[in-house]
Amino acid sequence: MSGRAQLMWDEAVTGYDFGPEHPMDPVRLALTRSLVGALGLDREVEVVAARAAGESTLRLVHRQDYIDAVKAASLDPGAADPAYGLGTVDDPAFAGMHEVSSLIAGQSVGAAEAVWRGQALHAVNFAGGLHHAMPGAASGFCVYNDAALAIARLLELGAERVAYVDVDVHHGDGVQAAFWEDPRVLTVSLHEHPRTLFPQTGWPEETGAECAEGAAVNIALPAGTGDAGWVRAFHAVVPEVLADFRPQVLVTQHGADTHFEDPLAHLAVSLDAQRAVQVACHELAHEYAEGRWVALGGGGYAVVDVVPRSWAHLVGIAAGRPVDPETVIPEGWRQEVYARTRQLGPMRMTDGRWPVGWASWEEGYDPADRLDQAVVAARRAVFPLRGLLA
Repeated sequence: MSGRAQLMWDEAVTGYDFGPEHPMDPVRLALTRSLVGALGLDREVEVVAARAAGESTLRLVHRQDYIDAVKAASLDPGAADPAYGLGTVDDPAFAGMHEVSSLIAGQSVGAAEAVWRGQALHAVNFAGGLHHAMPGAASGFCVYNDAALAIARLLELGAERVAYVDVDVHHGDGVQAAFWEDPRVLTVSLHEHPRTLFPQTGWPEETGAECAEGAAVNIALPAGTGDAGWVRAFHAVVPEVLADFRPQVLVTQHGADTHFEDPLAHLAVSLDAQRAVQVACHELAHEYAEGRWVALGGGGYAVVDVVPRSWAHLVGIAAGRPVDPETVIPEGWRQEVYARTRQLGPMRMTDGRWPVGWASWEEGYDPADRLDQAVVAARRAVFPLRGLLA
């Protein structure tokens, strides 16, 4: 197996553009890629442009009638059918939507293929992680569910156990739905509580269908959760279920919208805590999945200050050359930020909170603490189904 990491990138993915008023500004992808270059990380990885996902691949997750609806809206955005979630406020139709959505999906599928076949140990597609798309509908800024398609392709190639860990601020509902009845896939989502955030799913009691009980794990965190609580909750649940499940591949989704600057959610997580969990995911892949790791992007709407730095850290970790949080960001990149956005770019690769301190679950918990209550709810809902002590 090659120890070299792959970075999946095709400049055309920046065409995933819902328009100037939409929060998912594709500049976040362009700035991430240029920051990866400015830090020299693209010399540490193999940069690969995979083919767009074809219809047979898309059908691994999506219904044919939905694919047809996306293609029709792609040709004539004015004719988009809201019954399929298209032409809505969240998912406006745009020309070429099918082509660029298929291209993003193709990068994630290509990443999964490379890791499974041993062409790379780790593969990153930060343009991916579009985890809300359903088999028959667009949802939450997501047209095709590249994360679910990557997992489905792994199963098609012969994988018997695939674990998916989603740390986006929003529940990974589309991936959970795609594999709700499949015990070969463990879906774990750490997100803001559905009482206060879209998509209003991801309750601890959602644990999988009767034929796959315990295959869905949901850790629903109270609004306002910061670094120590977020990292504590991750470590209180994720390593234990992965140790039990023994995945052959780990697929992770790293939406950067948990950040305290993100305009669309209510957690208070720093860039440094995001980096800490990225490091943990890398370590878990080596501990439980022989190092096979597919890492995806996701949400993130502080498109200058947060997203590029967070995902550049992800690329560095996957490449085996993690970026020191105290690294000063090259001036050339900051000039590009100003030229593109008329905003001032960040100065360093940290929010000044590294290293992140957190208390291990093994040290005990406080039943009156809202964060600990969320962890207890997740453990009590799913651990007994897996034969684990809650």
